[in-house]
Amino acid sequence: MRFTMLRAPSFNPSKVSHAPDPALRPTPGINSPPLSFAARVGDLLFVSGIPGFDDNGGLPDGFEAQFALVVKNITRVLTEAGATVRDLVKVNVLLRRPADVATMNKLYAEAFGPAPYPARTTCVVQALPNPAMLIEIEAVASLSK
Repeated sequence: MRFTMLRAPSFNPSKVSHAPDPALRPTPGINSPPLSFAARVGDLLFVSGIPGFDDNGGLPDGFEAQFALVVKNITRVLTEAGATVRDLVKVNVLLRRPADVATMNKLYAEAFGPAPYPARTTCVVQALPNPAMLIEIEAVASLSK
């Protein structure tokens, strides 16, 4: 297999577009860290780590319920940017429990398939920002059509 090294474009903060839609900002009254849900640089959309919170800031019990909300929340961000999950090129999955890896792979295949899938890294971490969080996913999408 041959790889081609690509020269990275220079980063110009003035060319970064943060998702402007108020629907993609934290709901008023919900404690949220200082971040943008997504930032666009050229034809790339960088989606921040998205947890499985519902629209009221609640975090359901159970891995499958949280995974479903993560996918719903990522899809909302992508839709606002004019993209779909099929435009994802890289996904990073953070899990709290090693026991959830097999379930995550099954749900991931359903949510992000069919193949070809985005490149992916999966890490089991000691902690996530909220102790009840079982999963967080961040992603990069290509907006070039």
